[in-house]
Amino acid sequence: MKNLIMLAALLLLGTMLFAQTKAVNPKAIGPLKVAAGDSMRSANDIIKNLAISKDLSVFYNFIKTANLALTFQSRGPITIFVPVNGAFQNLPAGRLDSLMKPSHIWELTSILSYHAIAGWFKAKDIEKQINKNKGAATFTTLAGNKLKAKIDANRNIVLIDENGGECIISRFDIEQNNGMLHVVNKVLLPKAKVI
Repeated sequence: MKNLIMLAALLLLGTMLFAQTKAVNPKAIGPLKVAAGDSMRSANDIIKNLAISKDLSVFYNFIKTANLALTFQSRGPITIFVPVNGAFQNLPAGRLDSLMKPSHIWELTSILSYHAIAGWFKAKDIEKQINKNKGAATFTTLAGNKLKAKIDANRNIVLIDENGGECIISRFDIEQNNGMLHVVNKVLLPKAKVI
């Protein structure tokens, strides 16, 4: 009997040793802030939902500036990783303002397109790709560049841009009628293309 209790205690302790910390829970973060009396709806396309989201307004304004609204209103499906407004404050000084200038329209278009991939990918689909590829998955973005994904020690899905910059998907699986929207905590930057 003593051996049985000891074995049960060791098994329980072993299970606790391999337990990982809890993943970021999107519901614990709170709902996306939207215009009064409205909310994101799966019946809306990506652009309609971005237009009513206060938390994602910087990205939406950049889409309008770059004339990419029709791209993100298309039938898709498109999976888009949208940075929260605060993520843009982490860009180098002056970069945010320069992206709004007409002379930087191609750079802005490249950055916005780098946040989207063709297809319908829920978080579980991204995770399956990561597991299938032994811990790291690679996706081709609408910009034609590569975007990597992995799972960190806290079980968060981490996206890695071509410059090594990382961001976490903080809110995921927000369905749109033309794709899937995930919210990320940083801006992804593709490598500059030399023409």
